[in-house]
Amino acid sequence: MIRTDHGETPTPIFMPVGTVGSVKAVTQQQLRSEVNARIILGNTYHLYLRPGIEVLEAAGGLHRFNGWDRPILTDSGGYQVFSLAASRKITEEGVVFRSHIDGSKHLFTPEKVMDIQRSIGADIIMAFDECTPYPAEYAYARKSMELTHRWLDRCFNRLDGTPPKYGYDQVLFPIVQGSTYRDLRKASAEYVSSKNAAGNAIGGLSVGEPEEMMYEFTGFCCDILPEQKPRYLMGVGTPWNILESIALGIDMLDCVMPTRNGRNGMLFTSAGIVNIRNRKWAMDFSPVDDGIPCETSQYYTKAYLRHLFVADEILGLQIASIHNLAFYLWLVEEARKRILDGSFSGWKTEMATRLKTRL
Repeated sequence: MIRTDHGETPTPIFMPVGTVGSVKAVTQQQLRSEVNARIILGNTYHLYLRPGIEVLEAAGGLHRFNGWDRPILTDSGGYQVFSLAASRKITEEGVVFRSHIDGSKHLFTPEKVMDIQRSIGADIIMAFDECTPYPAEYAYARKSMELTHRWLDRCFNRLDGTPPKYGYDQVLFPIVQGSTYRDLRKASAEYVSSKNAAGNAIGGLSVGEPEEMMYEFTGFCCDILPEQKPRYLMGVGTPWNILESIALGIDMLDCVMPTRNGRNGMLFTSAGIVNIRNRKWAMDFSPVDDGIPCETSQYYTKAYLRHLFVADEILGLQIASIHNLAFYLWLVEEARKRILDGSFSGWKTEMATRLKTRL
């Protein structure tokens, strides 16, 4: 259980990604009533550029700006730094980068990123790190990890020296790095654990390495990170990735996949994967998915949803996004129930096979 001033979040949990303060094609009301999201993500880099910190502070923080009254976690922008390799420069001080919007130059330091996340008003603030690409040479991975550790110290110092802005508590999660080298991952996980933070994250995975390698290093890090603190695997992934990660000890996950794939017509369902654009669904008047307790998934038929996609109707993107997110939240809730009643292992094996099936 994750406890914040905006409510409690049972674990394991999947967190919908609301990069710019909006989960694409889904309203906050739908996130509550249809998806049953317990916590959502925002992104420091994107919110800093638009709408800007001045607007967010004037609104009283992101919660008041977008109307979401449950917990929010903000990614520090480290992954965006990773993805902007062509237009950024990393130094000891921080990262100089150019905006993807207008090309303007900006500097992110650990201190500035903490200040920005204070202004956004997230309940859980992520440390500023460098997300090492895959593959990475050992020397580079070690240098990057050590820089991430020094930045982490600066993040803690900054937060310790500044109060929350909106009258509620904010906590910092550090991030384990070290690429795919066991000695580096061990050193990073031990360093992160020594900080005694409210929770800990594993970064730098699901960036192109083989799936089995992702599992290997996830489990390896979980064996070191404290079991009593939430463990967050960043940016993962498919439904079967989620189940396997939970089995390895992960408590929190996020990914753009349910909404991104949904907008492209791929539905994750309790029976398997549906490409809703396929002609085979044109006369299928069964619900999108009657195996999960989501009104949208049970109300609309596959034939109607296919029609919306073929006709390029925006409603199709919305229905698919709501359904996929509701499915993900249902999946982690079922995992939670199975863990509590002792049937998780067998259920996970059966479900993982079923969820990979293309219908």
